[in-house]
Amino acid sequence: MHLNESVLCATAPAASGSGPGTLALHDIQTGTSLASWKQSSAALHCTAIVQSRDGQGGFMLAAQQDKSILNVYSFQKDQLALKIVLPEKLTAIAVDPKGKYCAGATAQGRIASGIMYNSWDAHYRQINVLRFTQDAAALLAGSEDSGVSVWLTTRLVDETLQNELPTPYCSFTDHTLPVTDILCGVGPFPSCRILTSSVDHTVKLWDPASKTLLTTFYFPRPITCITWDPTERLFFAASADGSIHQVNLFRQREDKYSRAAMEAVGGAGVSDIIRINEIDPKDAKKRLISVGESVTTMAISLTGAMLLAGTTSGLIHVYDIASHQQLRTLSSHKGMAITHLSTMLRPPDLVGHVSLTLSTGAAGDARDNIPVRPVTPFQRIRDAKARETHEVSLILPHNSTPVGTFFSYSREELIKDHAFFVQPSAVGPEAAGVSLQSRVSELEGEVTRLREQLGKAKGINDVMWETVVQRMVSEGKESEKKQGSTEQDSETQAEGGGRRRKRNRT
Repeated sequence: MHLNESVLCATAPAASGSGPGTLALHDIQTGTSLASWKQSSAALHCTAIVQSRDGQGGFMLAAQQDKSILNVYSFQKDQLALKIVLPEKLTAIAVDPKGKYCAGATAQGRIASGIMYNSWDAHYRQINVLRFTQDAAALLAGSEDSGVSVWLTTRLVDETLQNELPTPYCSFTDHTLPVTDILCGVGPFPSCRILTSSVDHTVKLWDPASKTLLTTFYFPRPITCITWDPTERLFFAASADGSIHQVNLFRQREDKYSRAAMEAVGGAGVSDIIRINEIDPKDAKKRLISVGESVTTMAISLTGAMLLAGTTSGLIHVYDIASHQQLRTLSSHKGMAITHLSTMLRPPDLVGHVSLTLSTGAAGDARDNIPVRPVTPFQRIRDAKARETHEVSLILPHNSTPVGTFFSYSREELIKDHAFFVQPSAVGPEAAGVSLQSRVSELEGEVTRLREQLGKAKGINDVMWETVVQRMVSEGKESEKKQGSTEQDSETQAEGGGRRRKRNRT
């Protein structure tokens, strides 16, 4: 099976006079267009994707730039699948990797998630970016008020806490200007790492487990977006002037035996500040990529070999990470602003394309074998009654692997046991009734015999008990009589001895 990597991009009008934007899927190696979805103009951080996996088709969500509308697209059709009217315009959206929860942020700092599971004032000002952790255990929100809040998903959807104001798991407040981007590292929450960028020229690395700041990276320009290597060895930070800085999270040092060794960078806490371009200007210049125009969003290929940078002019530049050489430029969206970039394997249910690995029949029926994950219209207000009575549509994932058994069971034994349980009995119903009655009579007779034996045993036990008690009592009386007679004999002997003494004196 050939795995073809693709890149999904979202565009929006660069100026008021431009036409509507699109969602487009390109081959990352050749740059050719695979599919496109029109009638979408999503702003930065307003596009979310759930990939096709486990035998279920994926979908895309795009919050419109100047409307309180959320467009839903599927990979199987090149048309709008669903249009959801929202309570107000969204400034950022996020969907967990499994497509169970969706969160949307507004300009008033309010977050709405679920059916509407919760809606609360998360920040004082507009929320710029929302991110779910990879295990969907936490939701992160970055705002214009320079704060980053971390919310536990379990508390947001807990029915017993619906009437209480949600409290964040933790808040990161070390930024001094608006937050522009958030990235969640690999691993379950809170063992993962978190990267945040801000207009204050810094990118900060956080540890959610200890709720502390690990390292601060200071750049010469305000940072607009960041992207992280899949192995977390390095990250890229882009500025509005078109400069992209590569920051390695490791460095080479010499041990006490003068041997080269690698060590991690940072981790000293609040006081650990790494200033880019100041420690080693020559080496930093080698790690600098100059695009020449404002960079809006970035992504790294699944192999970690290529960097993709989207610009305000609609160009997508592809660079080789090892050499920083520009490989190609995708110019099919020139004149529009690139607002989203993400890399993925080409969806097997993509419209106009067929994956033979997922269809055993005709090629035209490939899409029919992969159901699309259900997406229903969102509620506009919180309704406890609707939350209790609503139905949840769920498609069970397809399991193509045979289920193994943990014991050895041959086919002959299976047929023999099946025949024993399925074949009718050779004895007729009348004979079966007679045999059952005889069995009952036999059991009743056995119960009667057991009761008689129990009565005899109880009688013997009572007799033995009475005999033992009487013997104990009689032995006690005899011992008392013997003791009394011995005392009387001793007294008589004492009196006889006294009389003899008196006679001798006389």
